[in-house]
Amino acid sequence: MGFGFKYHVPGTHLPARYYLLVIALLVAFHVLLSATHEAYGRATSISQITPAWVTRNTPWSVSELSSNPFAWKNLIGDDYPSEGHLPQVGDANATFVILARNYELKDLIKTLKQMEDRFNHKYHYPYVFLNDVPFTREFKEWTSNIVSSKVHYGVIPHDHWHQPPDIDEAKATANRNKMVKDNVIYGGSVSYRNMCRFNSGFFYRHEILQQYRYYWRIEPGVDFFCDVDEDPFVYLRDNNKVYGFTISLYEFEQTVPTLWKTTKEFIKEHPQYVSEENAMGFLSDDGGDSYNMCHFWSNFEIADMDFWRSEAYMKYFEYLESKGGFYYERWGDAPVHSLGVSLFARKDQIHFFHDIGYRHNPFQHCPQGDVHRKGKCWCSPADTINAAAGRINANGQLTSYSCTERFTKLVH
Repeated sequence: MGFGFKYHVPGTHLPARYYLLVIALLVAFHVLLSATHEAYGRATSISQITPAWVTRNTPWSVSELSSNPFAWKNLIGDDYPSEGHLPQVGDANATFVILARNYELKDLIKTLKQMEDRFNHKYHYPYVFLNDVPFTREFKEWTSNIVSSKVHYGVIPHDHWHQPPDIDEAKATANRNKMVKDNVIYGGSVSYRNMCRFNSGFFYRHEILQQYRYYWRIEPGVDFFCDVDEDPFVYLRDNNKVYGFTISLYEFEQTVPTLWKTTKEFIKEHPQYVSEENAMGFLSDDGGDSYNMCHFWSNFEIADMDFWRSEAYMKYFEYLESKGGFYYERWGDAPVHSLGVSLFARKDQIHFFHDIGYRHNPFQHCPQGDVHRKGKCWCSPADTINAAAGRINANGQLTSYSCTERFTKLVH
């Protein structure tokens, strides 16, 4: 067949204008029914023939989302009951907790997609997004569209986020300026200190989180490398664990110069809160006289909020708060959480999730051996914090920057 050849289906010889007339009549009839019968219009809309995974997981543009009268007609207030969200399948009373800014949306979308693909598409645990200012409609539309489950959006109460009025601002400013001069990371940032204080002692008090017990903390831009087949929330619950981590390392000593001294003062006043089977060996090389700076990196943590709500931890946080170290120094939530759980829980209640591949720049944990293969991980087993640049100990020896081996030896 060459150019210009006109092919006709055998047995059809009607002029083309009759076919066009029939098609035009059918289209006109469809438009008339769509306009006069709402049920017909819904049943024959594009959204009804689009696969569910597309409408639920494809990050369409905000203008497309906003113009869809069916996808967003129920989006009212801070709870978004999207039609694409599925009932929870996971058996635990648990949620993801995400502290995020509106401008972090692009990084967050990537992270949420990984979490859904690697874990939550099977369990549909809800998400709680928190911010010190209201989330934009754009943020809500993108995030609620990318996940498979129920979502909540909350604003942090003013007093839970901002520097307390009893802080001596002149003293705090002088100390921040010194940290800047000494090149301490986030040394001059008040907002970073607000975040550390909030995560240390307030996030689990937020009204939205009162209905939940377990949480998985997620931060925008982090990576999840492997399939997570076993439900970590159920694992914690069924094995009486209160805290889980993937990465542990050493804190910058300049940020917590008096944290250990303050902690020792507290446990001296309240020895009843210290567990007999504590993990002091993770925190100290000399039986508690000094702090070795080891801590669990809290940008990833799967934990029991009832532990943070316990009398022991609440009293501990209140004591720290009274000393002002979150602002006069730069106490982080990672060492505060680590000290609290290592002292007030049993060491066997802390769990290393060796099978969860995770990266928060610049460090990552990548599972090894059969665990890497089983999890279909896309990280390199050689690129893990245990093989990263080390630190010099008191004896001048080069050691791993990770504290995880110290922990595993302690609990086994």
